Amino acid sequence: MEMNIFVVEDDDALFAALKTGLESWSFKVTRPDNFDEVMRSFTEQQPQLVIMDVVLPKYDGFYWCREIRAVSEVPIIFLSSRDHPMDMVMAMNMGADDYVQKPFHTEVLYSKIQAILRRTYAYGKDKPNIVEWNGALIDIKRGVIRREGKEVDLTKNEFFMLTLLVESNNKIISRHDLMRKLWEDEQFVNDNTLTANITRLRQKLEEIGLSEAIVTKKGLGYMAISL
Repeated sequence: MEMNIFVVEDDDALFAALKTGLESWSFKVTRPDNFDEVMRSFTEQQPQLVIMDVVLPKYDGFYWCREIRAVSEVPIIFLSSRDHPMDMVMAMNMGADDYVQKPFHTEVLYSKIQAILRRTYAYGKDKPNIVEWNGALIDIKRGVIRREGKEVDLTKNEFFMLTLLVESNNKIISRHDLMRKLWEDEQFVNDNTLTANITRLRQKLEEIGLSEAIVTKKGLGYMAISL
């Protein structure tokens, strides 16, 4: 598997140098499309490792580290010219795996990347699996949905229904198909059970302003829409 390294660095020259060096070591290198929307790019790229500068436009690297750590255990290496001990302590307390000061030797950075990747993925850990929907992040591994800093826990059935609907890409899923996928043999399930599950899912989504994103299509079924 080609390892994808997500580099959150707004210095174009430094990013270009990192990209060239890391690609020569057979890594795929990606970058945020917009530094105001780092999480959107992160969820799209699903990287195996993040390299993060501290000083960034609008929000600093500590902010984005917190956002990533709220939904993912992907390794994070800070890369910064700031050498104050408190910066390093803060980075580690937020869940960073390492802190490398600029200027740095590329061989040292490479060895750190290799060591962290071996520790993280040597035992067959799955890569982070996060889906973005209407500004919310759906954490497949943890069974939670998070939006604007608020996290909602879902039951197994609620989470399964949500992921089925979101993955349907604005297409209707019939009540029959939902019941069959949820309970394998829908003939042993009362139709009201599905209605109750959908109602509870909507109530929980209401806590993060997304109750209207699950739409009932009368006589057809349900659909997750983009608001």
